[in-house]
Amino acid sequence: MASRVARPVTAFSEDPSTKDQKRIVDERHLSFIRSLPSIISGAGPCEACHVRYGDPVYRKKATGKAQKPDDAWTVPMTPEEHRAQHAMSEVQFWNMHRIDPLAAARDLYAHTGDREAAVRIIANARKAR
Repeated sequence: MASRVARPVTAFSEDPSTKDQKRIVDERHLSFIRSLPSIISGAGPCEACHVRYGDPVYRKKATGKAQKPDDAWTVPMTPEEHRAQHAMSEVQFWNMHRIDPLAAARDLYAHTGDREAAVRIIANARKAR
């Protein structure tokens, strides 16, 4: 007689989160991101721009229009650059600029408050283009 292994519907999901997982809210980090130069142009002043698309490599879930990503997934961009990001496919926007925003956001969050490290992260992201 064969036996059946019961698995939850999320057993093979690439999404690392659950619906009841609380969103990371970090106003101190957002303020820090706003103080940095743009990851696109190096200009300022900047807004803290959330990266919405998901990527299992970074264990980042995708968020829909009614959801806001964790504040950890933010990068600095000028208001004009931010509007351009939202005016097209986000993945196409980042591919066009040849920048990995998830790697930069992850590294920036790990160095919140360390301006020297953050400026270096931004410069390296821009240089990699």
